[in-house]
Amino acid sequence: MIRLMLVDDHEMVRLGLSSFFSIQKDFEVVAEATDGKESIKLALKEKPDIILMDLVMEVMDGTEATIEIMKRWPEAKIIILTSFIDDEKVYPAMEAGASGYILKTSTATEIAQAVRETYNGHNFIEDEVSTILEEKRIEKSTVSLHDRLTSRENDVVQLIAKGYTNQSIADELFITLKTVKTHVSNILSKLEVEDRTQVAIYAFRHDLVEN
Repeated sequence: MIRLMLVDDHEMVRLGLSSFFSIQKDFEVVAEATDGKESIKLALKEKPDIILMDLVMEVMDGTEATIEIMKRWPEAKIIILTSFIDDEKVYPAMEAGASGYILKTSTATEIAQAVRETYNGHNFIEDEVSTILEEKRIEKSTVSLHDRLTSRENDVVQLIAKGYTNQSIADELFITLKTVKTHVSNILSKLEVEDRTQVAIYAFRHDLVEN
């Protein structure tokens, strides 16, 4: 038996899915949650084979819940079942560790097939979703780390590369020392470096320093 957990804030959706799976010989619905926060508690308690997770819910959405469940239980298999197809929701959900992504416009048979394939170790992703993920992967691979810097962070990088101290940067840009430290922390994270020296090296290697 494939032990299922349903997560959706619409009662009729849960009822429809539960009714369908109850007449299948190889499924058992062991838990139902109405939001992401509740799903975390139930997932860790019941340890279902597959979690069907809605995305847009009150209290906590499906992406946040997926991240938290995967963090606490890395072996979890979560299939996103949603009405949304835009990349703002698709990519974060899959990055969070979901095993599959299927639309609510799919037939009950298709949803069951997605669950069976995921249970057997395969990722089940709608063709439309696969296209979005591939486009996002290509986009991500062509974007440089420094493209993620804000205009102000770029100003700070310029001054770090020129040897300015945090206090000097604060004086030059007319901002507080605390704000400078926040910018520097964000810059280290975005450029994936460990200290100011590496920031300067990165800036010169990528011709970011203006004369």
